[in-house]
Amino acid sequence: MNTFRAFRSRNYRLYFMGQSISLIGTWMQRTAVSWIVYIVTHSSFMLGVSLFALQFPSFLLSLLGGVVSDRYNRFRVLLGTQAASMVQSLTLALLVFLEGTHINVWAVIGLGTVLGTINAFDVPARQSLVYEMIQTKEDLPNALALNSSMVNLSRLIGPAIAGFVLEAFGGGFCFLLNALSFVAVIGSLLLMKLPPYVRKPRTQSSFKDLGDGLKYLVSHREIASPTLMLALMSLLVLPFTTLMPVYAKEVFKGNASTFGIIDSFIGIGALCGAFFLASRKPGANLRRILLINTVVLGVGLICFSHMTIYPIALAFMTVSGFGMMSQTTVTNTILQTKAAPEMRGRVISFFAMSVFGMQPLGALLIGAESALVGTQTTILCAGVMAITIAGVFSYYVRRARLAAQDATPLPQPSPGS
Repeated sequence: MNTFRAFRSRNYRLYFMGQSISLIGTWMQRTAVSWIVYIVTHSSFMLGVSLFALQFPSFLLSLLGGVVSDRYNRFRVLLGTQAASMVQSLTLALLVFLEGTHINVWAVIGLGTVLGTINAFDVPARQSLVYEMIQTKEDLPNALALNSSMVNLSRLIGPAIAGFVLEAFGGGFCFLLNALSFVAVIGSLLLMKLPPYVRKPRTQSSFKDLGDGLKYLVSHREIASPTLMLALMSLLVLPFTTLMPVYAKEVFKGNASTFGIIDSFIGIGALCGAFFLASRKPGANLRRILLINTVVLGVGLICFSHMTIYPIALAFMTVSGFGMMSQTTVTNTILQTKAAPEMRGRVISFFAMSVFGMQPLGALLIGAESALVGTQTTILCAGVMAITIAGVFSYYVRRARLAAQDATPLPQPSPGS
């Protein structure tokens, strides 16, 4: 079946199964952290701080993570980061179990910073290793789309489970279940049969490798353009999810389960978008899909922003999730398929910076904006900004295409014609 053609590769099947279980735990933990921070502080700004603490270390260290991925054994790097993430989750669970109802929010945020540091090395290694798992390289775009479906299915299941676990047992159990979920992904990695690692000769310093990666990005417009667009979306639009606990409690007068359901409907939309991408045939115009889905995201957020009828609001959030999914998945696919193999880790590190660097800054921005103009108006502005960004990049993509056509020499008449 065209939608699942990447499953022809055994290593990828193993990775998909293990990572699917682990990601459910990851989303349970993220949901629990957001809910605990909001319940203890009652501050939308502190929600932004918690996301900032989780993701900003990746902004600072992702380039180094990309260099490590290109210079060393990606498989061993990934095993190390997964084991370290398990220890972080166990520590978080222990903290909550020991402190009970008197949870130290700053300790939770501090452990989020630790996880963000781990992710700076995990993401470039994990994303680059997917290329090596695929036997038929033309299946790579399908594998990346299926990755997105995996992430978004877990986003659908994880927050819903977390909502009920939070109500029945508390946040500590969410963190403990996440720690246990890492057993699945570590086990799947150990079962893989990858080609023997060939140590690469190191003829220059890590800093020179880093500079080469930046020069490569800047000199290749087909890579630089979607990376810049993702950075802007991550700064000005995608942190809208930070404010969902406020909608759950203040707008819809709900509880942790309400928050979990809202997050799950974002996941439903994103999952539908991922399967839509996975079903595309090789050679589909990914840039056009990206621009159209960015507009879909903007329209969904505008319609959701001031909607107070809960079922209709969930429908609009599903539309937003559909459009949101394309931002990372399509950009990742473009970068992985266009980048040279020896640059893949560093190119992915710029992708990680665009997501994990801009989103925490955006979370602070959107939290502060929410405190000034209100949560609903903030979401409305995010929707307008998404449409604006799509319009600007559509204009420049069209202009670049016309310039390329003008630069193409006209066919010369044959002699005697």
